[in-house]
Amino acid sequence: MPPFRYRGGLAAAVLAALVLAMLAAGCTGTGTVLDGAGETVTITDGFGRSVAVPAPPESVVCSGSGCLRYLVYLQSQDLVIGVDDQEKKDQPMEGRPYALAYGAQFKDLPLIGEFRGKDDPEKILGIGPQIIFKTGSTGTAYSTSGPEADKLQERTGIPVVAFPYGSLRNDAEKAEMYAGLRTMGEVLEKEDRAEEVIAYIEATIADLEARTADIPKSERKTAYIGGVSSAGAHGIISTEPAYPPFLWVNAKNAATGLGVAHADVAKEALVDWDPGYIFVDLGTTQLENDGAIGELKSDPALQGLSAAKEGRVYGVLPYNFYSVNYETILADAYFIGKTLYPDRFADIDPEEKADEIYTFFVGKPVFGDHNNEYRNLGFKEITL
Repeated sequence: MPPFRYRGGLAAAVLAALVLAMLAAGCTGTGTVLDGAGETVTITDGFGRSVAVPAPPESVVCSGSGCLRYLVYLQSQDLVIGVDDQEKKDQPMEGRPYALAYGAQFKDLPLIGEFRGKDDPEKILGIGPQIIFKTGSTGTAYSTSGPEADKLQERTGIPVVAFPYGSLRNDAEKAEMYAGLRTMGEVLEKEDRAEEVIAYIEATIADLEARTADIPKSERKTAYIGGVSSAGAHGIISTEPAYPPFLWVNAKNAATGLGVAHADVAKEALVDWDPGYIFVDLGTTQLENDGAIGELKSDPALQGLSAAKEGRVYGVLPYNFYSVNYETILADAYFIGKTLYPDRFADIDPEEKADEIYTFFVGKPVFGDHNNEYRNLGFKEITL
């Protein structure tokens, strides 16, 4: 069902909800009427639910992996009045650019529940936000749904606006991401910023693709990304068969053919592929012995890989940390592109480009702080 937007006072919101209920066959969930005076907007969230929300809201909380990241992208972090326990942890590796930019602010806020959307309705009621945003990654154990949003809304009496988190791995998941940004943007009256973020992503991907599009398939470099985090840190066999930076710079992903979702490959398969370049997601360094890096140093089979023997192993900043770091994916892509095809990226300084990207998304040039979390192993060759 297409989005429905209606402005008016309380009575108008009630009327809008009734009209919607009669006309919106096929939509799930319930409309919400807010107590008290004030203007409301009835929106349709990412699960087809009709929700009446204050226009604009003055206070919100975010539930689920990555939800707060979207709020920062939309420059609305000052509306947050409570966070889950992920944002309150003291950890040497924040792994999330938005937390590097605003973590001190978030850590002081009241608790709304556990991470990955394990909300505590009583705590949320005690804080009293005007809106709850809720998201999660489709197809994972910590996804969310319309019925879950309905349940939280019923238990709190607070409007819940929910949507799938999405990704940049394929067009369907990218559409989910863009729809989520637009939904949140509509609620926050930040539609222009949502479109600006989407346009920036599209323009960046187009630039990356254009630089390498004419490289013949026979001359495209083969690469592998290992150590990708997925609900925690993992070792060398943890990969992304549809790793977006490889797609955008026209590299051959050694793991292509294993689907779209995150995958663990057999070590024997990696040895058999013998990719020309290995990129290590530095999220792996949370493991003992630096995870994938330690494996490449100590495992005899992996030591025989051409990339390991010939000095073509490189560090990139974390793809996932409490869901997908979109700004980091774009920054990593420029470093990967310059590593594989230096002549096509001669005008790019990857670290400067990363700070340009971070500043656009989270308002601060956090590359140096982010890389320092990982002992400055990002955007450089890793010595084995």
